[in-house]
Amino acid sequence: MIPTHELTGMILAGGEGRRMGGRDKGLEPFAGLPLVGHVVKRLEGQVAELVINANRNADAYRFFADRVIADAEGGFKGPLMGIYSGLRAANTPWLLVAPCDSPALPDDLVARMVAGIVSENGEHDIAVAFDGERLHPVVALLRTSLADDLATTLAEGERKIDRWYARHDWCKVDMSDCPDAFANLNTEEEKLRLEKVLMGSPSKGVK
Repeated sequence: MIPTHELTGMILAGGEGRRMGGRDKGLEPFAGLPLVGHVVKRLEGQVAELVINANRNADAYRFFADRVIADAEGGFKGPLMGIYSGLRAANTPWLLVAPCDSPALPDDLVARMVAGIVSENGEHDIAVAFDGERLHPVVALLRTSLADDLATTLAEGERKIDRWYARHDWCKVDMSDCPDAFANLNTEEEKLRLEKVLMGSPSKGVK
């Protein structure tokens, strides 16, 4: 079992938000908080340090995290660059990654990811959330010792997360009991729709 002091949590908030009119998605209001605030609630107190990967509005994000880090290379090069930046910046053996635009993630996400990375053969290098139908590659637990390998991969021009994961000892973490928790919001319409559902149902309310 990975103890809390060996775990850094990182929220990916470094995208361009193109499908949301170029707005910074992590700071978009949702059910009384910026979107990133809901993800913070899923991680705070369960990791040694909470980091946000953001390429703009760093001052606003500092309110929510212990540290804010930008991508190691500029130019909005995608979530794999964000993951690399977190692996390089973390001061712990493990990094738990989650996206800023999934406000309904399970409250026990950290515990489930930590438990799920272990099998009868020991700990895998990467664990990825699986909702029963599809993988969610930006909800993942990774060894930070993979940073150098990912640097090489990025230098080769690779930008697909799943292709990099496939090069390593990775596993799925079964989250099929709560597939709706992994809804990610890319447009204003999706945001408003999920907000209405969650705010209108006490049993599913955002905490």
